[in-house]
Order: sequence, then C-alpha cells, then structure tokens
Amino acid sequence: MHRTALLAIAIMLSACSATGGPYPSLQPRAAERIDPRVPIERPMNDRPVTPALAAQLRALVDQARGGEGAFDSAASEAERRAAAAGAPQTDGWVAAQEALSAAVAARQPVAEALLEIDALGAGKLQAQGGLAPSDLAAIQDAQAQVGALDQRQAERIKAIQQRLGA
Repeated sequence: MHRTALLAIAIMLSACSATGGPYPSLQPRAAERIDPRVPIERPMNDRPVTPALAAQLRALVDQARGGEGAFDSAASEAERRAAAAGAPQTDGWVAAQEALSAAVAARQPVAEALLEIDALGAGKLQAQGGLAPSDLAAIQDAQAQVGALDQRQAERIKAIQQRLGA
C-alpha cells in the first residue's frame, strides 16, 4: 500500500517536470489591458429604426387611437346607465350591464393593437435572433402609448363595474 502511494506521487511529479515547448508568458494579454469600467462609446448596432417596422408600429398606434371615440361613446353611455340603474336584476340594472358589455367590446381596437405590437416584437426577435436597440425602443414606445390607452379604458370599465356592484 505504501509502495503504491509512493509510485503514484512519483508519476504525478514527473508529469509536472516534463519538458515541453515554450511556456506561455505570464504577462497580461491585450484583452486584460482593457478597463471594464470604460464606457462604451456607441451601441454596436447603432442604426435607425427599420422603416417597415416604424410604419407597422405607427399604424397599430393609430388603430388604437382610432378606437378611442367608439370606446368613449360606449363608456359614457354605460356610465349614464349605471348612474340611473336600480337594484341588481332590475330593468335599469340589466340595461346598464348591456351598456357595460358594449363598452368592453369597444376596447377591441386597443386590445388588438397591443397584441399585434407584442407579436411583431416577438416575431422579429425570433426571426433575427435579437433586436437592434432602435427597433426595441420603437416597439417599447408603441407599447407604452397603447398601454396607456388600455390602462385608462380599463380604469373606466372598473369604475362602472364597481358602481353596478359587479
């Protein structure tokens, strides 16, 4: 047992002292001389937004804004009916619920625009394996604009639902 351990140690030590070619330098390599705290001058892909993408996003934002009038009209009618609604299950309450359903349906252009913006970004990401910073910023801007419309509409719907006790 003792002899086997000594033989193993001798083999390991001989492997460390084998002569080989030139040994690598211990001097810093060129990549190690770059300070990681130095700011990057510009993004690697610093190009403007793709014109086709910009046009698609503009059309989707316009679609969402175009549905605002129909939603505002339907929501105003639902708010008016909810204010005049009686107790649950009465005719006035049922009419207010129907008006609320019409207001929810009028949110469709905004919901579709949000869905299309997300699908557009996901499709580009999958097809290209990434997004240029300018394309990503344009997609996020469109999402923010349409998302703000969606949030405002959702708050109005929620207020009507609360008034009706739904």
